[in-house]
Order: sequence, then structure tokens, then C-alpha cells
Amino acid sequence: MRLENKIAVVTGGARGIGAGIASCLIAEGASVAVVDLDGPEAEKLAGSLGGPALGLAADVSQDSEIGAAVERAAEEFGGIDILVNNAGAGTGREDPSEFAGPGFENHSQAAWDAQIANNLRTTFAATKVTIPHLRARGGGSIINIASIAGLMPSPQLAAYGAAKAGVIHLTRTLALELAPHDIRVNAICPGFLWTRAWEGLAAMMKFTVPELREAEPRDIFLSVVEQGVPLKREQTPEDIGKLVSFLVSDDAVNITGQEIKVDGGITLRTGR
Repeated sequence: MRLENKIAVVTGGARGIGAGIASCLIAEGASVAVVDLDGPEAEKLAGSLGGPALGLAADVSQDSEIGAAVERAAEEFGGIDILVNNAGAGTGREDPSEFAGPGFENHSQAAWDAQIANNLRTTFAATKVTIPHLRARGGGSIINIASIAGLMPSPQLAAYGAAKAGVIHLTRTLALELAPHDIRVNAICPGFLWTRAWEGLAAMMKFTVPELREAEPRDIFLSVVEQGVPLKREQTPEDIGKLVSFLVSDDAVNITGQEIKVDGGITLRTGR
């Protein structure tokens, strides 16, 4: 119960990595506000966590909406000690037939803007409205969920990778700026997790790689894991949640400004 009496806000928390993080925080004794664009799913998850939790609907890229959600969480629980910026999106293409092909020239302006809004602006907006609450508590911790895509290039993920690289840089800058207030800021870079984003990426691979046309998305994902992960196993939302729980606890009081990879060794092959 390392986080007893701590209050956390998890954005994009209704499913996938966010749900795993929320579950781990609850298990360590924290109270958790689950903020998600899908309000009913956020409420459903909050009701299933087995601890003090609140589900809130908000478009995290919009200052007014995330501001209202953070204020509600602070009012409900009496403050905020922890912010987990998990809200984000993968390819931004719901229909794989809209995928024009890999490479920067095939990114539309709308797709590019959507990736920056969904993955970088969300981090900016939630952090900006939460900092005063952390300062009021005498300190706290911010965890930004980035990606190994922000560390290593991929022709299919130029916009997503650029946004996540921005998250990593913002993490370092905020760690310096907020250190005098005893607010620690760290980033986590997940590797290969079976989420809706990866399911969408596998669907694109089916569409663009002829030999994969008949393959199931999950099988495509597992094949990528087998070939690309040195430990030859996928990462899970709980892997990320356990690291979050450690980083926001007093066991990590001297860790700030770091980007920590949870990737089964993927980035070892690139030297990053």
C-alpha cells in the first residue's frame, strides 16, 4: 500500500494501458479519477476497480474539459498528488483503406494534426491544469506515457513518433522546471502491447502487405513480437501500471526527468 492517501488522475484510463495503470494504483492504496473521452466506459471501469475511484468524461485535448475533470477530481478526493498522462491514439486511421502507404508524404495535414492533438496536446493540457493542485499539496509526481516510437524511427509512424518524441522532451523540461516544487516528472516508453492502437496497426499491415491479407490481426501482432522482441513476449498494461506505481511512490523520490523503456529489449537493437 505504497500509495495510501494519495490521489491520482489517469487520462485515457477507461481501457488498455490506462485501465492497467488505474488498477495498479488502486491496488497500492491510491484514490483514482479515471478520465476518458468515453465517459460511460470510464464510469464502468471506476466501478469495477474495488477501491475509491471516479469515472469522468473529458476530451483531454480541450483545456476547458480536462480542466473541469481535474477540478472535479480534486473536489471529490480533496486534492491531487499524481497525474498520469496516458490519453493518446495510435495511427488515427479507423479505416485501413484510407492508408495511402508508409512514408511522410502520405501523411495528410488532418492526420498529422490529429496525432499532435491526441498525443502531445493532451499531455500539455492535462499537465497545465494539474500543476497548481500538485503544488498545493507540496509536491507530487507526473508520469507521461510516451512510446518507443518516440525514440526510434518508423516510416509508418512519422506523426505519432514525432508527437511521442515531443512528450519525452517535455518530460525532461518539466522535470527541471518543477523540481523546486518537489514535483517529479518521468516518462514511460512502452514497447509492443496488444491494444486498440496495435489492432489498428495490424489491420493496416493486412491492407498493405499482400502476404498478410488472410492473417488475423492478433496473429500478425504475435509474429511481430516473436521477431522483434528479444525476450519474445508481449508487454502488458499491468507491466506499465506496476512501473507507474513505483515511480510515483516514495521509493522513487530521486528519480525525475527519465524516459524508462518497458519493451522487452526492443530498443537494444537500435542502440537507443
